Amino acid sequence: MKKTSKPSARTRRLPRTTKTPVGENLRTVYSAKQLQKRVRELAKEINRDYQGKTLHVVGILENCFVFMGDLIRLLKVPVICYFVRPDVHDTAPGGVPMREIKYVPPVEAAGKDVLLLDGILQSGLTLDHLYRYILGQNPGSVRTATLIEKTDERKVAVPTDYVGFKTTGKFLMGYGLGYQDKYRNLPYVATGG
Repeated sequence: MKKTSKPSARTRRLPRTTKTPVGENLRTVYSAKQLQKRVRELAKEINRDYQGKTLHVVGILENCFVFMGDLIRLLKVPVICYFVRPDVHDTAPGGVPMREIKYVPPVEAAGKDVLLLDGILQSGLTLDHLYRYILGQNPGSVRTATLIEKTDERKVAVPTDYVGFKTTGKFLMGYGLGYQDKYRNLPYVATGG
């Protein structure tokens, strides 16, 4: 019987380019190791900032769920979790284009220390709307956290208190981020090749 050796650390690394089942070539932007390291660093900052408080974490679906799951497991403060989904409607009353954004289900934030969490911050419009909605309820505090901020796509100056990575110009998928609702399960963040 032939003895098989344990794979070395070199062979266990994620490949730089991965052929996906549907044929797209993906290039790794942030490896699983990089993601886990950065999430640990963010958790350390959040634990320090919220010491002695109960933190109400509001995750924006769908892009946040993997990031939120990993992050909250590292928090040492008491945590209460909520998930909200943006409901966006474009209308043109009187010929004037308007965008209506609601978050469902509603979150009661009065007097609470709230952390708004998103997987990726692009234009900032929807996060800014949620931030202002929470702020209008007179919370104890409200801060934001995002795994990835696309600095070249920002349209509004919503505060970013905790940012995992900053990047420009790439369409990203994996680690909860989807492309046509696929690739959210990848343990790393990639861009199409």
